[in-house]
Amino acid sequence: MMPSGTLLGQALISGVLAGGMYGLLALGLSLSWGLLRLVNLSHFALAFLAAYLTYEMGTTYHIEPWWSVLVIVPAMFAIGLVQHWLFDRFKVNELASLLITFSFAVMLEVGIQLYWTADYRRFETHYSTWSIKAGPFYIPVLELILCLVAGVLAWGTWLWLRKTYVGKALRASAEDADIAAAYGVDHKKLAYLLSGLGAAYAGVAGTFIALIATLAPAQIWAWLGVVFAVVIIGRLGNPLGALFAGMLIGASESVAMAVLSPAWAPVVSFSVLIAILLWDPEWS
Repeated sequence: MMPSGTLLGQALISGVLAGGMYGLLALGLSLSWGLLRLVNLSHFALAFLAAYLTYEMGTTYHIEPWWSVLVIVPAMFAIGLVQHWLFDRFKVNELASLLITFSFAVMLEVGIQLYWTADYRRFETHYSTWSIKAGPFYIPVLELILCLVAGVLAWGTWLWLRKTYVGKALRASAEDADIAAAYGVDHKKLAYLLSGLGAAYAGVAGTFIALIATLAPAQIWAWLGVVFAVVIIGRLGNPLGALFAGMLIGASESVAMAVLSPAWAPVVSFSVLIAILLWDPEWS
């Protein structure tokens, strides 16, 4: 039986809001892959490390997320700098970066499991169930804030890349590092900045993961395939594209679950990706 219009509308709203998380997770990965030619699979593990740190600080030390993020995001930025130092020191290329960062992610998963165990954990807050009623629909407050934050970061990053000297220099270096260097662009220093920024975005995403999702170390891999599809659909190095692609995939998955069954959700993102790549093989 076909769901009613209200149920479909609610599914669409929920999907768009869920897509905000896809877009936020895709943002840092899209920047590093598109502008540095480094495929950082440890991005997902860093996001979950940030989620567990948010959980730990909230449950053990009773620190609210908006305070803990002031510690977690700079810490993730520093980890991003260290990662890029290793990439630069050992001249890691695109393919090697995928394999190395996959190993980093596995090690982080093991570390998380050793400290927090494999048990499911949930950061319960008094505002986790807040919602806004808009006609017949309910809009979860945390997911709405997530989308707003993702939108601000994506829009701000897009403006930064296109309107500032640093952003233009990064884009020029991605096109041709040698020519950019001839015009005085220090690509190596800018690459450190971008790597730190991508890891910081993972920290922001992790804070929201802690607030809206149940945590388990194996969940690191649950969103990998979908977020990869989001990055490619949104085009590499395109912050706004990552956000819109995330919302598109989130909405499509939610409607598919409402109309068909939850088992169809994973099919949606890859069907969209395959269709786009068949239409334009050079899309990314």
